[in-house]
Amino acid sequence: MNDAVVWLTIFVLSVFVGIEVISKVSSTLHTPLMSGANAIHGIILLGAILVTGTTDNGVAVAVGLVAIVLAAVNMVGGFVVTDRMLQMFVRKKKPAPSSVDGAVEGSGGAK
Repeated sequence: MNDAVVWLTIFVLSVFVGIEVISKVSSTLHTPLMSGANAIHGIILLGAILVTGTTDNGVAVAVGLVAIVLAAVNMVGGFVVTDRMLQMFVRKKKPAPSSVDGAVEGSGGAK
């Protein structure tokens, strides 16, 4: 069997397994999972930089550059989404109470 077919089969099966695993996660666990995934993407980014920096092949450098850009976008986007999700749980400050008589400050007295 051709190696490309084997790798494609593994990739397709891993996509199906990933979808099944993620769809079974409760919504309360998504934020911790996102944080863990962001840490893993940081390691992937570091690995892509190290591997790309050690090669002399032009094609490998181009593929490495694409991998670095995609890993960086994925990592930063994950942190942005995680931050937005965490902002949903921050309590909003109550507005300051207004004056009792409803008068505007600095409006003065008599005209």
